[in-house]
Amino acid sequence: MTNATRPLPKTHDLEVISLIGFVHGVSHFFHLLLPPLFPWLMKDFGLSFTGIGATMTIFFIVSAIGQALAGFLVDRYGAARVVGGGIGCFLVAALLLSVAEGYAGLAVVAALAGLGNSVFHPADFTVLNRHVSPPRLSYAFSIHGLSGNLGWALAPVFMTGIAAAAGWRVAALAAAGVAVLALALLFWRYRTLADPPGNVHASDSGQAVSVFAFLRSTAVWLCFAFFFLITTAFGAIQNFATPILQNLYGLSLAAGATALSAYLLGGAGGILTGGFLARKGDQERLIAGALGAGAILAVALATLPLPASAVLPLMVCIGYCTGIAGPSRDLLVRRAATSRFGQAAYGRVYGFVYSGLDAGLALAPLAFGGLMDSGRFAAVLVGIAVLQGLAILTAFRVGGVTGQAVA
Repeated sequence: MTNATRPLPKTHDLEVISLIGFVHGVSHFFHLLLPPLFPWLMKDFGLSFTGIGATMTIFFIVSAIGQALAGFLVDRYGAARVVGGGIGCFLVAALLLSVAEGYAGLAVVAALAGLGNSVFHPADFTVLNRHVSPPRLSYAFSIHGLSGNLGWALAPVFMTGIAAAAGWRVAALAAAGVAVLALALLFWRYRTLADPPGNVHASDSGQAVSVFAFLRSTAVWLCFAFFFLITTAFGAIQNFATPILQNLYGLSLAAGATALSAYLLGGAGGILTGGFLARKGDQERLIAGALGAGAILAVALATLPLPASAVLPLMVCIGYCTGIAGPSRDLLVRRAATSRFGQAAYGRVYGFVYSGLDAGLALAPLAFGGLMDSGRFAAVLVGIAVLQGLAILTAFRVGGVTGQAVA
C-alpha cells in the first residue's frame, strides 16, 4: 500500500522530509567542495583561473550524465541505497582532495564529486513521492529546495574558514567528516527511507512498459527543457551578477557580492512561500506569475535609470519570485512522471529531467560569456528574462500534455 492509498502519520512525513532535506543539503555542500579552495589550490599548484575553473566543468559534465543514468539505479535498487552510494562518492572525493598532489588529482576529485551529486535528485524525489503523504508534498519539496540553498550557503564559510586557519588539506578532511556524519545518519534511519526494489518494467496499471518508454513522452522532454531554461538563467545570475551590477550601477565589489547574496536569500524565502502556494494547485499559473514577475524586474534592472539604492531590494524580489516557482515545478515533474508511467518510473523521469539543471549550469557561462566580454551587461539581464519567459511557455505546455494524459 503506497502513500497514494493510505494516510501516513505526520511524524513519519516529518522524519522523511528532515532526512531527505539533510542529505540534499549535504549534496549542495559538496557541490562547492572545490570552489572555496580555489585561491589556495591555484597558489600551491600554479593554476590559472581557466585551469581551476575547468574542474567544475568536469563536475557538471559527470553530474549531468550521471543524473540521467542514476534514475535507472534508483528504480532498480531503491533510492536509499543510491543515496548512500552518492554520499560515499563525496567521502572518497574529500579524502582524495586532502592528499592531492596536482591537477590530475583535482580532476579526479571533481569527477567523483560530480558522480556523487548526480544521484540526489532522482533519489530524493523518489523517496519523497513514495513516502510522504500527497497533501504534504508541496511542503516537502519546499524544504528540499531550501535545504539545498542552506548547503550552498554553509560550504564557503566552512571550507574557507578551516582552510584559512589550518590549511586546505585539513578543510578537505573536515568535509570528509561531514560525509561520514551523513552516512551514519542514513545508516541509522535507513528503514525510514528504504523501499523494496521496484518492478522497472511495469507501470502502476500493471501493464508491461519499457524502461526507456519515458523518453517517448512529450511531457518529460518539456520538463527537461523547462529545467534547462530556468537554470541557464540562474547560472547567468550566479556567475555574472556581481560584475553586471558593478558596471551598470557603479557598485563596489563587496556591494555587488552582497546583492548576489540578497538574491539567493530572496530565493530561499520564495521557496518557503512557494511550498504553501503550490498546495492549492494550478502550478502552471503559479509558475507563470512568479517567473513572469521576476522577468519583468530583471528587464527593469537592465533598462530603467534606477538609483543604486534600488539594486538590493530588486535583487531580493527577483530571487523571491524565482524561488516561489520551485515547489510548483517539482510537482509539475511529478505529474509528468505519474501521468503515464506511475511510481515505477519516478527515478528515471526525475533523473533525466533534472539533468537539465546541470546542463543549464554548464552552458550559462558559455552562452553569456561573450556578452560579458563585449560589455553588453544589460543584454545579459534581458537574456535572463527571455529564458524565464520561454520557461513559462514550456510549463504551460507540460500542464496541457499531462492534463490530456490524465484525462
